Amino acid sequence: MMGDERLNDFKRRWQLVQYTECILYAFGVAGLAYLASQSFYLGILGFVVGMAVALLLFKPWKLSSEQTVAYVDAHVPEAGYSSVLLLMPPSELSNLSKLQRYRVAAQLDAVIPKLKPPHQLPMAAMVMFGLIMIGLATQFMLKEFQQNPKTPSTPQSIQFAPLDSVETNVAIPKLSSTKITIDQPDYTDIASVSTENPNISAVTGAVISWQLEFDGEVSNVRMDRMGEIFTLSQKNGGFNLSQTLETSGFYSFSFEDANGNKFVTDLYSLEAIEDQAPLVEIDGLDQYSYFEFDEVKQLPLNTKVSDDFGINDAYIVATVSKGSGESVKFREETIRFDGTLSKGKKQLQLKKLLDLDKLKMDPGDELYFYVEAKDNKIPTPNISRSETYFAVIRDTITDDFAVESTLGVDQMPDYFRSQRQLIIDTERLIKDQPNLSEKDFKFKSNELGFDQKSLRLKYGQFMGDETELQAAPGQVSSVESEQHEGEEGEEKDLLDAYSHKHDSDNEHNLVEEHEEHGEEGGEEEEDPLHDYLHNHDDPEESTLFEKSLKAKLRDALSIMWDAELYLRLYQPEKSLPYQYKALKIIQEIKNSARIYVHRIGFDPPPIKEEKRLTGDIEAISNYDKKQEFEYQMSFASSRKTVSRLQQLIQGSNFTEMDRVLFQNAGNELAKNAVEEPVKYLKVLQGLRDLDKSINRTKEKYGEVQKNLLSVIPQVENNPGKGNQYEDEINRLFINELGKND
Repeated sequence: MMGDERLNDFKRRWQLVQYTECILYAFGVAGLAYLASQSFYLGILGFVVGMAVALLLFKPWKLSSEQTVAYVDAHVPEAGYSSVLLLMPPSELSNLSKLQRYRVAAQLDAVIPKLKPPHQLPMAAMVMFGLIMIGLATQFMLKEFQQNPKTPSTPQSIQFAPLDSVETNVAIPKLSSTKITIDQPDYTDIASVSTENPNISAVTGAVISWQLEFDGEVSNVRMDRMGEIFTLSQKNGGFNLSQTLETSGFYSFSFEDANGNKFVTDLYSLEAIEDQAPLVEIDGLDQYSYFEFDEVKQLPLNTKVSDDFGINDAYIVATVSKGSGESVKFREETIRFDGTLSKGKKQLQLKKLLDLDKLKMDPGDELYFYVEAKDNKIPTPNISRSETYFAVIRDTITDDFAVESTLGVDQMPDYFRSQRQLIIDTERLIKDQPNLSEKDFKFKSNELGFDQKSLRLKYGQFMGDETELQAAPGQVSSVESEQHEGEEGEEKDLLDAYSHKHDSDNEHNLVEEHEEHGEEGGEEEEDPLHDYLHNHDDPEESTLFEKSLKAKLRDALSIMWDAELYLRLYQPEKSLPYQYKALKIIQEIKNSARIYVHRIGFDPPPIKEEKRLTGDIEAISNYDKKQEFEYQMSFASSRKTVSRLQQLIQGSNFTEMDRVLFQNAGNELAKNAVEEPVKYLKVLQGLRDLDKSINRTKEKYGEVQKNLLSVIPQVENNPGKGNQYEDEINRLFINELGKND
């Protein structure tokens, strides 16, 4: 066999391997399609599609001789990278090339038959089996879903069954036509729907009409809706009934045939969907806004209103407060948004620029406003509103209280107005600096720094900072430093005459007291009640202010630190801006803590002058009532039903008492089923089926018992004394509660 024939044989084997890989991929796709759909035709289609895609990707027919020669040269050393000579005609080769061609052909005759072409058959086989396993898993899940669907397996059409009849061959008059029409409320703009599915879900207020037609003579066609019986009117050969859907619940139909036999349907659900109130959102606006008298006093109000069935109206309710104390006056007005309101839309983007000057507001006045929206619900629309927002024009006039012989004493704490006094004293010190000596100037600046520190500590009490911060590790207090200097004979502090003695003493006492407590605390055992008590020493545990006010007060304390620093460094002109910032934040805290309460009028009953101040109490009598309450377990009949079903499963006979018990259990569950009809539909239907003798089997008993256990809530704890384990932690905790009670 010649060398070129060997190369062609290797090329054909290489192409055969690639075609085999394409077939494996195609079989995998075909298996997945067939197992997932259970359709032979889809399986064939999957094979064709998979084969076509694989051929387009691999393209075995395009395998060239050059690729074959390159692979042989790379994997067969005997070829000497000269196998390409086998493809060339001998007439075009030189004598040396002919000799090399003969030598390579002799070598390849024994090697090429054993050379395996490159392939990915294991990978293709793994992909094929993987796709088949995915198809098997999909088929298994589809079967499980069909056997145990998540939604209740309720019938999609009305079906009648004989009631209290042991005869299974009773001829049931056939329901030839069923038409259920659902007319949604007009304001929803939802078209009427006709269906045969008896499980109905509609908006509250929808009108539902049933039209039933029978083949055969029937009478007394009725609807049982949560215990209420409604008789269907006979018209044009059918039985009709229309009702307005107000609440969720269940219903069933029943009728009698010509022989007096009664037939009844299963329970079907009625789900009333409530119309939700509009949702009002205001974007990019702080809840508290403050304006100076000389600035532009405008608030851009961007509001987004949405509703499930349409918006009817939206507006701003603004209340202006003037004055203070008993002379305060309120003026309320309604403000419309810019542009024309498009009624009936489900989403609206509304804008309004509130101008406080146009609202005739003066310095010191306050504005409270919110956005209110109404939907299209008839006859009574749903109304919702946004949060209340506040806008204040800062007052330009402040009153200072003084103690005179004829006036009362101002009871407001000093530290609520001492920051303003610090600013006045700092400005006076800066003004008098040219006329003061360096010693007096530094002394007064240091005194103001001490006053700033005292103010900061007083405000710190509201944040839970009940003591000054401890000294840094390794830091020596000023008093200890003085003692060491006295012992070693060193010079005294040059700033001693300018420093505040009480300041240093206080810090020394606080540090010393903290260190004493720290040493004692290290020797004591850990308090077992630590996790159960409210720690007021922790600033983050303080609950005197809401979070936003706490954050502002924390900022004010931080700024007071900077103000005190520059006063201690004898630079009051740098401390003054920080004092102004602290004062501004304190004023904002005071204004933010105000709460707006809408005024509600009260008309007292008229006073009878002939009875006033007479002291006549004959018409007044004492009232004393005693009543004993007996504890009743919730869902008592349902819990007894579970026990009775277990006895029926074990072989007990069905009695008339069981029928009454099952009816009572159904009535108990029906109260909760009004809110969640889909959840309770299956169990109520099972309890009702047990009235029929043909359904009284062990399997049916077990199914009803399982469904009943899934909806019965847990038993409430019966009040009473019970045995419980008491350890040292619980005992200490109870004793501590008793002390603080």
